[in-house]
Amino acid sequence: QVQLVESGGGLVQAGGSLRLSCIVSGRAFNSFGMAWFRQGPGKEREFVAAINWSGPSTYYTDSVKGRFTISRDSAKTTVYLQMNNLTPEDTAVYYCAATLFPLSPGILEPKKINSWGQGTQVTVSS
Repeated sequence: QVQLVESGGGLVQAGGSLRLSCIVSGRAFNSFGMAWFRQGPGKEREFVAAINWSGPSTYYTDSVKGRFTISRDSAKTTVYLQMNNLTPEDTAVYYCAATLFPLSPGILEPKKINSWGQGTQVTVSS
């Protein structure tokens, strides 16, 4: 298992930007694929973006493509989610997640996640 600690959430106006960070610790952390999920009020937890610790591939849900960017810094064992052009529909608790399932194009299901962070609140005002 790995431990995940998110930070960077907050309140921002529509059109603004935030960068979330997830510090990863634990044995063999780089064996895990890393992802961000979010859960809005009254909604189910949904996949946002994913990345491996090596290689160029990144994966996004359609609603954030072109606005969000997932990246990693292996030396800092940190995964980031840069969120631009935010809208009120992006309001949610954002969770960092780690999975042993191979990442691939498409939606990553929450049931395939091995470890979750505690979540960080993102609120976008109109």
